[in-house]
Amino acid sequence: MIDNERMIETFLDLVRIDSPSYEEREIAERLMGQLKTLGGEVMMDEAGKRIGSNAGNVLARFPGTGRGRPVLLSAHMDTVMPGRGVKPIREKDRIRSDGTTILGADDKSGLAIILEVLRALRERKLPHPPIEVAFTICEEPGLIGAKEMDLERLSAEDGLVLDSGPANSLFTRGPAADRLEITVHGVAAHAGVCPEEGISAIRVAAEAISKMKLGRIDPETTANIGLIQGGTAVNIVPDKVTIRGEARSHDESKLSAQSAHMGRCFHEAAASHILKLENNTLQARVDAHISRDYNRMNLGEEAPVVRWIMAAAQMVAIKISCAKTGGGCDANIFNSQGRGIANLGTGMRDIHTTHEYLLLDEFTQTARVVLSMLQMAAKE
Repeated sequence: MIDNERMIETFLDLVRIDSPSYEEREIAERLMGQLKTLGGEVMMDEAGKRIGSNAGNVLARFPGTGRGRPVLLSAHMDTVMPGRGVKPIREKDRIRSDGTTILGADDKSGLAIILEVLRALRERKLPHPPIEVAFTICEEPGLIGAKEMDLERLSAEDGLVLDSGPANSLFTRGPAADRLEITVHGVAAHAGVCPEEGISAIRVAAEAISKMKLGRIDPETTANIGLIQGGTAVNIVPDKVTIRGEARSHDESKLSAQSAHMGRCFHEAAASHILKLENNTLQARVDAHISRDYNRMNLGEEAPVVRWIMAAAQMVAIKISCAKTGGGCDANIFNSQGRGIANLGTGMRDIHTTHEYLLLDEFTQTARVVLSMLQMAAKE
């Protein structure tokens, strides 16, 4: 019932449309046109205006033809760089980039699957529950489009995000994450004439980071320092440096402890740098901002979408297992209101690199599973 070739052509068409984060207008308009053709009630929200994108999230509703409550299908429209001028190359079992850009299977494979499933339902007049579609902007910079969406617009309490790799994995557990922005303030001085009259903010930051637990903390927790920006010239003792990092964990108490540890390392390092100049005593100081980036995803096997997917997989003779991931996705945001949204793989591999590719058998498998899932949902 899934037209594999048509879905592949849809995917190839979508990846040729440039849509880096904050520049999703062209692909959003293309998708809105296709959703309207398929009979959806379609709109674009105002999220883009609030975050500086040239488009908003695309939302659509399709009335049900069977029983069941609404089901959400979601994927994101934006891609990472280098993502302009993608030239997809189709091989026997996969589609890959030409090596100069990403492919954009993350997440245009998800978009293509959702469109094909909607086409198949319409053409075959298959029973299905009401369907809500959310195509989001600015997922890659931190799930920003989903965060800015008015989630009250979505009535579906169950559904799928199609935004991960292996098609035999249904990701039901994902970590919560904290975002850290730390600014270390030192004292500027001429590095060649009077360095002893300065406090190097970069040195303070380096000492803090050297004492920090980073990388894999335990099976549930990770932490990373990703950006360091500071200094003005090589001959000036730097008086300011900003550090950005993150911590993630499937256990929220562990997450809080790790984030607190990272902040404490900076405060302790700053406290050890005191400068006495004549009548003045100066000390390095720290401005620390630690905020929750997103909450965890944690669905049990009894969740409706998990039951539907497992039943659908059995129907099409495919084995799918529940899994946990170390990454975040829009499902984390949707679940923050108590919804049950899981993340199903589409066959993408080596994402965020110029070696990215899409395995066609997994791509078409996921479409078959999603189509069957909606039929399962319509029976409840």
